[in-house]
Amino acid sequence: MFPDLGDYATEVLAAYGASIGLLVVIVLLSMRRSRKMRAQLDAVEARKDAASGK
Repeated sequence: MFPDLGDYATEVLAAYGASIGLLVVIVLLSMRRSRKMRAQLDAVEARKDAASGK
């Protein structure tokens, strides 16, 4: 099931690990920024609604 990586197993697995780690970081940062932007948008919309008397 697991391919034979030969003499380069350590390097290949390290590259896979680093790639997966970076992808996880990018996804987490994107989710964090999305929540922050959503909160800012909600605040702007709330101010707009309050100003218009809704």
